[in-house]
Amino acid sequence: MEAEKSVIGSVLRDAMKIDKVAWLEPRDFQHSAHSLIWTAIKYLYKSDKKIDIVSITEELHKYKRLNEIGGVIYLHELANNILTTADIEYHAKIVRENAIKRRVYDVGYQISALSNKPYDDLEEMFAEIEKLATSIRPAAQGDLIHVKDAEDEYFDYLDKQDDFIKTGFKNFDNWIGGLGRGWLYVLAARPSVGKTAKMLQMLRGIAAQGQGQCLVWSQEMKRPALTNRMMASIMGIPLNKFRLKQLTTKEKELARKVYQSEIAPLPIRIADAKNVTIEEVAAAARQAKRENGQIAAIFVDYLGIMNIPQPLGMSRQQAIGQVTQAAKRLAMELDCVFILLAQMNREGKRALEPSLEHLRESGDIEQDADVVEFLWENPEDTDPGKYAPGGKVIQSIIAKGRDVGVNRFRYGFYGAYQQFIDLPPLERDE
Repeated sequence: MEAEKSVIGSVLRDAMKIDKVAWLEPRDFQHSAHSLIWTAIKYLYKSDKKIDIVSITEELHKYKRLNEIGGVIYLHELANNILTTADIEYHAKIVRENAIKRRVYDVGYQISALSNKPYDDLEEMFAEIEKLATSIRPAAQGDLIHVKDAEDEYFDYLDKQDDFIKTGFKNFDNWIGGLGRGWLYVLAARPSVGKTAKMLQMLRGIAAQGQGQCLVWSQEMKRPALTNRMMASIMGIPLNKFRLKQLTTKEKELARKVYQSEIAPLPIRIADAKNVTIEEVAAAARQAKRENGQIAAIFVDYLGIMNIPQPLGMSRQQAIGQVTQAAKRLAMELDCVFILLAQMNREGKRALEPSLEHLRESGDIEQDADVVEFLWENPEDTDPGKYAPGGKVIQSIIAKGRDVGVNRFRYGFYGAYQQFIDLPPLERDE
């Protein structure tokens, strides 16, 4: 009872805590009033509505259930009796553990009662036992629907314009149509090939589409360092002038105008926290969606330096697999694209064309990703021709594209300005 009160009271005190315990089900609460309150909380959470005493009261009153919980007075009592919300996850686990034990006890009693029931076929008894045993498990997400019942849904899908998100890279967008919501997109390269620069150019391209917020977790660079790169790319002023703070007075005045017109209006939010966990990314992204609306893309730079817990007996590869699986689930849940940067192995063999097995600690990365892109300097293709004079050629290899296939593109890259330029295929340069 105290654990149940603590969980609900913590959410009433700090609605953001719901992200940490949203996996609890109403049936997990033994007290009927707590179960009703949690039903209202989960409804508000799934509907992206504000969670507080007023909104919960309104929902319960709407269905004439407010008196069953003890009225508004009990909600205030739950909120006011909480000294700290820090233990909410620990208390939620107590609630879930005891709920499962209760279900085990109840199901055990029901299975025992089956021994007194006559059966013409023992398979019927086994089927009932399996059904009862399965009911103990926490609810799974997603409903099974027969294809005949999904006909209207399918043809509505065909009639609906796809909500693809353009990246700003013309050749890529023309081929793929844009990035799909719910996708996990992995961008990989060896060090110093330009993956962060390409990420930032994609960031600006996606943010400019007006299809939602772009959230960035940068673990190697502080926010000003990322802004330096974007400013260098937009203004055509070498990155070092920003980094070393050597802009002239006129350049600094122009930089402010560019910032105000080209960067500030974009729906971009950047966190420069080190050793971030996927759970922290998920909680902050859910909060951002509730507070500021739809999300277009989440960027994390990069996978290898995230804080990835590795329980005893679990390999590093398996632990990373759990992160990529969680990233994919988050993309599906928030209806956005999750762009995850990654390192490649075999760093000493730059001449070797990358493929999926070159993803460092690849494991489930290639399995979970919808698209895997490698950036590569091909020693046999170094001349960008008239399209990017003075730049170097970077090849983009789409090594995996779920439902879209594989492809490759060429870019001219100016490292000093952190800028990529579309190049035509090699044969067109002749």
